[in-house]
Amino acid sequence: MTAPTDSTDATDSLFKVRNLSKRYGSNTVVDDLSFDIAPGECLGVIGPNGAGKTTTIRMCLGLTVPDSGTIDALGLSMPRDALAIKAQIGVVTQFDTLDPDFSCAENLVVYGRYFGFSKREILPRVPELLEFAALSHKTDAKPGELSGGMRRRLSLARALVNDPKLLLLDEPTTGLDPQARHLMWERLQVLLQQGKSILLTTHFMDEAERLCSRLLVLDHGRKIAEGKPSDLIAEHLEPDVVEVYGNGAVALAEVPELKAMAARVEVSGETVFFYTQDARALLAALGARQSGLRTFHRPANLEDLFLKLTGRQIREDG
Repeated sequence: MTAPTDSTDATDSLFKVRNLSKRYGSNTVVDDLSFDIAPGECLGVIGPNGAGKTTTIRMCLGLTVPDSGTIDALGLSMPRDALAIKAQIGVVTQFDTLDPDFSCAENLVVYGRYFGFSKREILPRVPELLEFAALSHKTDAKPGELSGGMRRRLSLARALVNDPKLLLLDEPTTGLDPQARHLMWERLQVLLQQGKSILLTTHFMDEAERLCSRLLVLDHGRKIAEGKPSDLIAEHLEPDVVEVYGNGAVALAEVPELKAMAARVEVSGETVFFYTQDARALLAALGARQSGLRTFHRPANLEDLFLKLTGRQIREDG
């Protein structure tokens, strides 16, 4: 079996995936993927559309059967022990699966019954779950009366009904405004502080950097990088980035004097990105050029990493 590539001790892992593969016809969606999740850790999975993120989540939930590989969770094996594993995990999917006919409180009670809890057992937990989701004032409201952020928080509260050790979150903040996203992040950070583990897929690099202890970068179904966000940035990127835009900016990408001051130069739309070990000389040279240019100097970040490893070309879903 392929050994983990990070420092996580496999013997202490809450969740272990080894050599996981899934094909649909001639298309390999997940290709020999291995990873571990430690107790209290948030493992982020990032990659472009079609990278295999959702298929990986579905296999981890026993909803899709892998062609090869193993999934061990909480000392059990998926899909053989799917029901026992699902009883100890919580799930928030990309799409809203709340029951529109039930109130917030009723959604939690009915979901709890799926785990074998009696109504008497689950009712005392409803107020604390709604309080955690900042929805105490919406106890009797139905999902259709809630904002998108409220519905996502209710979905998170519902996923906690069985007090899971592990949460699987598939793009949980997609479609939310910045305020709603930040409130969701704050709730997820509370869960991590409580010792719960999270497997998170996301398209938001600021979300990944804020929440994740480690990251997997997937492309075309394969793991192309793994590690702590800060370590991956240091390993793959130059520390300084200078963005240049405005009239005549794109032409600067071919100026030998400027290219010599950068390790890499990339053009996206009307913006030129200079990646460099030290931006001071480059900024001085740009400042001496014609007016009309605008520059933005910043440290390298996860978005730069993502684009370097997977490319800037837009990909369609599927």
